[in-house]
Amino acid sequence: SVLLDINDGDRLAFFRLTPGATVKIGDKSCSLQPLLGRPFGSLFRVGPSGLVPCAATDASSQDDKPRGGGGADGQAQDETRDNRSLVDNNTAQTLSSEDIEAMKREGASGDAIVEALIANSSTFGNKTVFSQEKYKLKKQKKYAPKVLLRRPSSRSICETYFKKYPARIGFMRVDALSLLLSMANVGAYSDVLAVDMVGGLVVGSVAERLGGTGYVCSTYLGSAPSSIDIIRMYNLSSDMTSRDFPGTTW
Repeated sequence: SVLLDINDGDRLAFFRLTPGATVKIGDKSCSLQPLLGRPFGSLFRVGPSGLVPCAATDASSQDDKPRGGGGADGQAQDETRDNRSLVDNNTAQTLSSEDIEAMKREGASGDAIVEALIANSSTFGNKTVFSQEKYKLKKQKKYAPKVLLRRPSSRSICETYFKKYPARIGFMRVDALSLLLSMANVGAYSDVLAVDMVGGLVVGSVAERLGGTGYVCSTYLGSAPSSIDIIRMYNLSSDMTSRDFPGTTW
């Protein structure tokens, strides 16, 4: 399993990487094949033909820096601007949706479309630096979305489920999970008894922290065991899973 972070946390989703797997970003369905064999932390952008690898530094490139200039001169210039005279009447942008669709058909990249939108905005130059960056970020997320390939870990899995399906993990935040593991003194070569009623988040976190040493026994209260399907997201090795004893009644 992998975790795809789309547009810096706007959307988080787990996927099984197979040659035929796809992800829908906006109105475009992209194949996940370019992600095969790539290391965690790789950054991709949505191009005309699908996901295209890009350098991680692209997210903080020179083009993303404030356009108002640097130093005292840039600060002074920004202080003379404000948004008082700007009226949101949908007439500031001269680039129509038909023009944008034509650029897409011609194979223009998302970054090129964003630059065209900025160049054809009659109010962009009068905005403050903060407003300019906010405008650019909004257009980048729509026309030039970025996808970050993340490793499913206890932290990222907990954050993703808390954001999307909090009830499945008992509304447990990552700080509560960290405190639980710390107070239980879970470490290498420990033998841990875990009562997991949050989908397998606790058992998976314990197994990850043990790192193939020690043992974890998953138990439950009642007549039937709770689901621990989340543990499949951890990509645990066979050595780690062999040290997990699920389904013990307590």
